[in-house]
Amino acid sequence: MPIDASQAIAAEPRSAEIHWDHKDVQLYHLGLGAGRPATDPDELRYTLESRLHVLPSFATVAGAGMGMMGGLAAPGIDIDLAAVLHGGQNIRLHRPIPVKGRAVTSSRVAAVYDKGKAAVLVLRSEAADDDGPLWTSDAQIYVRGEGGFGGDRGPSARPEPPGRAPDRTVERPVREDQALLYRLSGDWNPLHADPEFAKLAGFDRPILHGLCTYGMTLKAVVDTLLDGDVTRVRSYGTRFAGVVFPGETLRIRMWRQDGGVRVAVSAAERDDAPVLADTLVETV
Repeated sequence: MPIDASQAIAAEPRSAEIHWDHKDVQLYHLGLGAGRPATDPDELRYTLESRLHVLPSFATVAGAGMGMMGGLAAPGIDIDLAAVLHGGQNIRLHRPIPVKGRAVTSSRVAAVYDKGKAAVLVLRSEAADDDGPLWTSDAQIYVRGEGGFGGDRGPSARPEPPGRAPDRTVERPVREDQALLYRLSGDWNPLHADPEFAKLAGFDRPILHGLCTYGMTLKAVVDTLLDGDVTRVRSYGTRFAGVVFPGETLRIRMWRQDGGVRVAVSAAERDDAPVLADTLVETV
């Protein structure tokens, strides 16, 4: 069987050392569309090294995303990467991410769920430096055709959507070249750049990285409802519900609630087709 759940979960974590500096942080922020307008003081917090803070979603690309790749290489995991979809992402921050850092990541398969026609892997990556834990990242990886092995189906409950109008709605344009810039932070999947490869995957043109939408959304929440203070983010989770094409516009709806902000994201030009769902930014 391509996935041996018990072997994968029992395997020793894989460790790797990662490092980053202001250039990696600035490139990531630019890949999310930061710097417009270029001289806006609020944008300079994302682009100018003397004022720089780090958006918490940077954890998904720190070390070129080695945490997720370490999980996919775990014993008991033998899958066709063409059958893999990123189903969801959650990050919990233990303290603010420094502008320059060196850390050790420990990656493992935290759970394997049987969804019938597919399996879901929960790949957990924990990062720590000399001062202690930095973040814990859980990626939910959907693997088509690998279910039906009689395992636990996993959690299925989803949060109820807010029963009122959003407190704020903002729109964020996705540049035509956004995926080309974002991929320089480490995700080189040709699905996001090569039209021929995109057609083989069933799309008429390259699509935006889901984690780019994820980062753009968090930036919008921080800038709109958290007074631009990245240190207020405790955790951030979402389910990837649809694709985004470069050149489209993200419509981001936000609801304040106790302990955080509930968010829904859609593609404005495609009749508000869902993009991110079950999205929550927990705050302090």
